[in-house]
Amino acid sequence: MATNPRIMQNTVLAAGIAVALAFAGQAQAAGFQLKENSVKSMGAAFAGTAAKKGDTSVVTNNPAVMTQFDGTAVQLDLTVIDLNYEFQGSGTDPLGRPLTGSNGGNAGDVTPVPAFSVVHKFDNGTAVGAMVSAPFGLKTEYDAGWVGRYAAQKSEVEIIDLALSGAVDITDRFSVGLGVILSRADVTLTKGVDFGALMAQSGIPGYLPQSSDGLAEVQGDDTGFGYLLGANLRPTDNLSIGVSYRSEIDYELTGTVDWTVPSGPAAVLGVARPGWFQDGTVYADLTTPSILNVGLAWQVTDALLLSATYAETNWSSLREVRIQFDGPDPDSVEPFEWKDTYFAAVGAEYQLNDSWALRGGVAYDETPTSLLHRTPRLPDANRIFYSVGATWKVSDAFDLNFAYTRIEPRDPKIDTVASGSEIVGPFDGDANLFGVSAQYRF
Repeated sequence: MATNPRIMQNTVLAAGIAVALAFAGQAQAAGFQLKENSVKSMGAAFAGTAAKKGDTSVVTNNPAVMTQFDGTAVQLDLTVIDLNYEFQGSGTDPLGRPLTGSNGGNAGDVTPVPAFSVVHKFDNGTAVGAMVSAPFGLKTEYDAGWVGRYAAQKSEVEIIDLALSGAVDITDRFSVGLGVILSRADVTLTKGVDFGALMAQSGIPGYLPQSSDGLAEVQGDDTGFGYLLGANLRPTDNLSIGVSYRSEIDYELTGTVDWTVPSGPAAVLGVARPGWFQDGTVYADLTTPSILNVGLAWQVTDALLLSATYAETNWSSLREVRIQFDGPDPDSVEPFEWKDTYFAAVGAEYQLNDSWALRGGVAYDETPTSLLHRTPRLPDANRIFYSVGATWKVSDAFDLNFAYTRIEPRDPKIDTVASGSEIVGPFDGDANLFGVSAQYRF
């Protein structure tokens, strides 16, 4: 299989930046979405996040619910994500020979994901709030020289949001909310480059695929803006229905590509391909998806609360990524063809006594990816959430929340071609989430 240097260069940038665009920490919802902005909600598998009162994360999850607070509430959440992904497959180079290297070890890591939120309710039925959180994120890293090095080595992306929201009661049982989002994206990605295959296919003697590896590192960042809309209907004292919408956010990433080229290929390319594989500036227009979230909270008895969520994420907005170079290279287009997905969750909370509440929930999260467009940067699959949690009411003004979630992907696997090499096989993956949060009211 012939290997064109432009294809190799563009693949590094497009596959790298695009797959990892929207991640801070580690991806723990389908695609690269992070839901971990509330430990209290995590204890019920994020069921009812758009309808439940008493959790200041509604600044982002549904600002209309902010009118259900009294006075001021401040909340600090910390979720520690223990992600485990280990490749169980193999690969072949352009000559059909087995790819050398290990399985990459555990590509996951242990990463803390914090969030901070505050809500203030005025006496006139209006409320305001602010929240800092990470709505998307990725961190995966394989051992150097692993079998899939030409597809991915390291992916580390952070997207941090500052949301400012307001809400007003239209009637005693209906409120609406609006928010603005300032979002910052930072990306660092690396992957191996098979210069041995490039030299061999160009007829340079002494080279074979895998005989002369290089490295490409991409870095980029940008600031984007979006908005939030929300509505909260309370038809009875015991029932709350919430709907929220988070807009798409566009980023115009500007960054650099840094090539590490072995001396032999560098000398040849300097003459035969002047301008190729040179460090320089890159640009890419990228979009994070919109999210529609519908939640229900039903206070069945004084002690028992049931909740549910149905959410849709518009991943189809990520159809392609177009990379532009500050050099002689033409634009590169990397297709993704991701589909819109849904998330469904049910949860329950039981007030054990005046000091303790227990909760639990299960959820199903659909992947937007297909085998055709899936890479080791994100070996995604449909997944199941199993959650338990508790609240300790330390005093009338102070609560502590605890939660644990187990996430089990359903048979993640890849079949991808990178730099003329094919990587095929399943992943053994899971994630454990541990959360603690505190809320103080005054």
